[in-house]
Amino acid sequence: MAFTLPDSKLPLDLDFDPHHLRERFEVDKKKRIRPDTLAQFQGLSDVLEVDDRDPFVEPINREPVTEELDALVLGGGFGGLTAGAYLTQNDITNFRIVEYGGDFGGTWYWNRYPGVQCDIESHIYMPLLEETGYVPTQRYADGSEIFEHAQRIGRHYGLYERTYFQTRATQATWDEAEQRWEVTTDRGDRFLTRFLLRSNGALTKPQLPKVPGIGDFTGKIFHTSRWDYDYTGGSPAGNLENLRDKRVAVVGTGATGVQVVPYLAADAKELVVVQRTPSVVQPRNNRKTDPAWAASLKPGWQYKRHDNFNGIISGHDVEGNHVDDGWTHLFPALKGQHLLETPMAELSAADQAVVAEIADMQLLMSAHRRIDSIVTDPAVADGLKPWFGYMCKRPCFNDEYLDAFNRENVTLAAAPTGIDGITVDGIVVGGKHYEVD
Repeated sequence: MAFTLPDSKLPLDLDFDPHHLRERFEVDKKKRIRPDTLAQFQGLSDVLEVDDRDPFVEPINREPVTEELDALVLGGGFGGLTAGAYLTQNDITNFRIVEYGGDFGGTWYWNRYPGVQCDIESHIYMPLLEETGYVPTQRYADGSEIFEHAQRIGRHYGLYERTYFQTRATQATWDEAEQRWEVTTDRGDRFLTRFLLRSNGALTKPQLPKVPGIGDFTGKIFHTSRWDYDYTGGSPAGNLENLRDKRVAVVGTGATGVQVVPYLAADAKELVVVQRTPSVVQPRNNRKTDPAWAASLKPGWQYKRHDNFNGIISGHDVEGNHVDDGWTHLFPALKGQHLLETPMAELSAADQAVVAEIADMQLLMSAHRRIDSIVTDPAVADGLKPWFGYMCKRPCFNDEYLDAFNRENVTLAAAPTGIDGITVDGIVVGGKHYEVD
């Protein structure tokens, strides 16, 4: 259809109606908005009689310490590890790292569910590759490989002996007179430090939705970041053999749900995918790292790759596209210059905004077409289609997720208001009860 920009009156040749999409976006937004915002969630142990301690290692017993430091780093994920590495490289050795988990890795320590991978190319996502002499085995590394790299950084820079694991900072107070921080922990530690470096993430405590009846369910409940392989069998590589006689519901279709659904679909007797808001799911095109390419890398390669990637997604003019992935193609497409012969800079600010909005819509329509090309049931395909701006919710990249809905054992339970309730033997979505184990 023909669409005309409001100020310049330039025509755009589109295969969709932007006015219709705006109206549809508004309708769907009103269905999904909830007044309780973050209050709709609760901690795992707030509702279930479970031990929410670290399930991956034995408890560490130690006496409280009091130390005077040059620097204290909160968090042992990649942010804290990188901080520790650069402190060490700059001959600052009087520092400690405080980490809630039982090892380094942060989100890659806690998340060990089947299919867990990074969705930024491994060669730029995994830090300090050159410094540790490592090249990832594939374009998008599995979680176990990323976790191992976190451990590699810790060993390479001698960070294990400077870290207190299974320890959480509870308070940080600035002493103006002494010009230093006083930090206390849940183990009774007291650190007096000149510099406090915060790399503590927000994902260490699992959250569950506050759903009526969640405490009444008599089956098995766990969070993906506390995956129970004793119950499911298998490993992060799959083969969840203990689920082959089980009816399973997975709640959530963000990045984690998109990754785990294909593995559950392959092994569960029945799988119910509970979706409140669908995700944009585009191709991942993962592949093994080419050994010849890895052997050809020259010193400084990762910095140059970072610089190229960050330049592209920040809208800068850079030479070439070294990563050549979904992200580096996405951000130039969002500008919308491909829709016009006239340079964007010559348009009014209002017209530039409209072009960018339409470019975003065009990307969403391409995601819809991909769904239609893969999912064979038209009703299921329609249920998987997102109706919001492409960048309203972080896009996902996966090559198996949509195909999972063609399996006879997989059911999409979609409702914009979320879960109605949980019973002793199932889950209620959109007024329908699904029996699950």
